[in-house]
Amino acid sequence: MQALPEVLYHAAPLISPHMTDQKPVCIAPQNLHKKMRPFTHQLTFMTLALSLAGCANLMPPPQVDPLVVSQWQAPLPHQGTVGSLAQWWQQQGDPLLVELIEAAQTVSPTVAQALARVESARATRTAASAALLPKLDASASASRGISQPNVPQASTQSLELKAAWEVDLLGANRVASHAAEMQLQGSQAMWHDARVSVAAEVANTYYSLSTCLQLLNLARQDAASRQQTAHLAEISTQAGFTAPASAALARASAAEGSSRVTQQAAACDLNIKALVALTGMTEPDLRQKVPVALIKPAQVAPFLIASVPAQTLTQRPDIYSAERDVMVASAQVGSAKVKRFPSLTLNGSIGALRYNSQGTSNTLDTWSFGPLTLNLPLFDGGLRAANVLASEANYTQAVTVYRAKVRQAVREVEEALVNLQSTDARKANAEVSTQGFAESLQATQARYGQGLSSLVELEDARRSALAAQSAQLTLALERNLAWVALYRAMGGGFDAAHTTPTTTSAL
Repeated sequence: MQALPEVLYHAAPLISPHMTDQKPVCIAPQNLHKKMRPFTHQLTFMTLALSLAGCANLMPPPQVDPLVVSQWQAPLPHQGTVGSLAQWWQQQGDPLLVELIEAAQTVSPTVAQALARVESARATRTAASAALLPKLDASASASRGISQPNVPQASTQSLELKAAWEVDLLGANRVASHAAEMQLQGSQAMWHDARVSVAAEVANTYYSLSTCLQLLNLARQDAASRQQTAHLAEISTQAGFTAPASAALARASAAEGSSRVTQQAAACDLNIKALVALTGMTEPDLRQKVPVALIKPAQVAPFLIASVPAQTLTQRPDIYSAERDVMVASAQVGSAKVKRFPSLTLNGSIGALRYNSQGTSNTLDTWSFGPLTLNLPLFDGGLRAANVLASEANYTQAVTVYRAKVRQAVREVEEALVNLQSTDARKANAEVSTQGFAESLQATQARYGQGLSSLVELEDARRSALAAQSAQLTLALERNLAWVALYRAMGGGFDAAHTTPTTTSAL
């Protein structure tokens, strides 16, 4: 015990007095044996562990400033509640939409791949946690025969337990276990993000189909009106009341209306087939359900977002995952640096041997504690140093990606807010425009029936009314899509504490 102060005195130079970011910096491993040479006969494993304790904090910061803006620039919607986001689809009162989303999430290859990554990360976490514990193996054997000439036949049975443990001197295994846990959390967040993406894609297609069917109904009404006008114009021309050119114009207008119906019907068919591909439902079944569901269009359930962007971004699964990637990269830097320092392993075994020959039995019990092995890296051609540089580069990349995703998230929220504000501001004007052009068309039709207006005037009024009605429907679709974009930009109800791939409910 008297030699211990001297040992610690000689061991003190192993840690450099220079500090970087208030963290101790360890000397290079290839110089460690030079420091140990004067007192190798005195240094024990305990004092070596003490001397290397300062190397346990070698990681760069696992958490970095996302450099997020302090407030939103676009105006915020002020309806609904934040909590409604988790059950947003159900609150819209459209059971078919919820059914389609659940079906799509069930058959989506993107969701399946995300789930596979979660299971892989869970297995990695188990392996990393197991490295902190001793490994125990058992072996048993039995044999019978003659091992040497002139030796009687004998039977041998043996049973042995072997244990091995890597002493986590510098916390490398604990860091690896923590990194595996962060990687699992990140993969779970991306599983949620995959489901949100599928839900948003289905909703956008569904809303597009709803608008398409309304436009198709409008086009059919317009085509019927044009056909009736063409029929009346043909009768008037045959009676000699109007010129043949008027009848030709009416026929051309009717053909144009019929062509628009065909084009709009094809667009609706494409939306149907897109939903079939997304959900895996049969097309006849889907075609049977859609008209019933769209008799009463669903209402969008608004929600409120936090006025502080930093609070909003915590609900984003991709931001959460990118933040975990920074933590994992930080741990990998520490792990690469630790590999440049000594490691300590301990082995042991317990065994029993039974020997039986000519009715005589002998039993031999064995045990061993050791070897206690210290591995001291001296020269590797710069491999470990290169691994450290590579891990530091990966850490820098992870930080850059994290901050870029934060900026992208802010952009997506801002764009959705701008679109919502724009559609809200245009809604009243669209309603006035639709009503005005409809009244104008009605009056022009009345004058045309009395011979006080020309067919050209009637067609212009009809074209303006149709364009106004179509624009109003398109504006409603644009607003629905903006809400879906905001829902997705807000993370789709992500909650890290309750996000595990065990549920199939719609998001």
